[in-house]
Amino acid sequence: MSADQLTILPPDHPLKGHVAPPGSKSITNRALLLAGLAKGTSRLTGALKSDDTRYMAEALRAMGVTVDEPDATTFVVTSSGKLNPPSEPLFLGNAGTATRFLTAAVALGQGRFVVDGDQHMRKRPIQPLVDALRSLGVAVEAPTGCPPVTIDASGRFEKNRVVIDAGLSSQYVSALLMAAAIAAEPFEIELAGADIGARGYIDLTLSAMRAFGAKVEQPSSSVWRIEPTGYTATDFHIEPDASAATYLWGAEVLTGGSIDIGTPATEFTQPDAKAYDVISAFPHMPAVIDGSQMQDAIPTIAVLAAFNQTPVRFVGIANLRVKECDRIRALSTGLNNIRQGLATEEGDDLVVASDPALAGQTLPASIDTFADHRIAMSFALAGLKINGITILDPGCVAKTYPHYWDALSSLGVALDRG
Repeated sequence: MSADQLTILPPDHPLKGHVAPPGSKSITNRALLLAGLAKGTSRLTGALKSDDTRYMAEALRAMGVTVDEPDATTFVVTSSGKLNPPSEPLFLGNAGTATRFLTAAVALGQGRFVVDGDQHMRKRPIQPLVDALRSLGVAVEAPTGCPPVTIDASGRFEKNRVVIDAGLSSQYVSALLMAAAIAAEPFEIELAGADIGARGYIDLTLSAMRAFGAKVEQPSSSVWRIEPTGYTATDFHIEPDASAATYLWGAEVLTGGSIDIGTPATEFTQPDAKAYDVISAFPHMPAVIDGSQMQDAIPTIAVLAAFNQTPVRFVGIANLRVKECDRIRALSTGLNNIRQGLATEEGDDLVVASDPALAGQTLPASIDTFADHRIAMSFALAGLKINGITILDPGCVAKTYPHYWDALSSLGVALDRG
């Protein structure tokens, strides 16, 4: 594949076949961290091997954890239960899960830890988590409100209760939840306000924590109480990635095909699986779609909306502005590159004008992915129906779905890699 661009050639047939999505990124990175905090050996099967999970694995190795990879979907993690200060800053690329989760976890270590990332990660906010840790007596600095974050850890929290603003990201809550189980005493986390990005990801965190022996109660929708159980090494199976599945569901409905992904939509526990019902309604998707609880699926649905019978307004998506890129802007830019006026930003809402007649047209458009894997993969769907769609920086899909282009090829989609 060219490192610079890739053009999708619209297939003249419905896409049919079997494609197994990779393991869940969200669950893999939770399980890797919990295995690293558990004393003993854990075997994680069905795992995702991608940029984001490799950054987490490398960070754990840098802190004294043994992470073996006996095959393409397994991590074997052996740990003393402690994370030791690394000799160099932990470089986590643009992996938001790894960055937020580790920032809280290392706060209960001993010594100096620096959590850093690439130029994109250095624009992603982490101040609410920094403020929460500082309120617990942790010496932590993040001068820009984004990584790099420097933590001088004393091995303990000075308080057993914290209030966290999770309006920007549920990952802040997940980070504190996972760290709390290794604290010295029972710990309570409370939300500041009712807003929380993608609450369903908290459920993923709690499920993984309990699998590794944690005890968590939730006396109300905004309070969690965590016992200081620590974690027990275990064998843990990771389900396929629901966010990755959305591209295959989208390709199926766009082409009138039949793609077997091996897992029924009803069996996923990840929030983005909620997108299945919306995608299945194509080309009669709702006039208003609330993306607050399926944020990573919105790029997929927004591109599908271009071919819907009626316009679609996306609401509850303000958090998309602080993902790997400003996804609202990236979506509107890409759609308007296909045809001016196809998308409009109204505050933090995105309105897609929709025109089924786009299918079959030749509308040359170079799609700037802004180094964002989800922008690349979602706009590939437009290329299934429109001639001339070229994806710039197609290799960015390695962040979560390294074999995405191979998956499309296996379904009979021709790709111009020149």
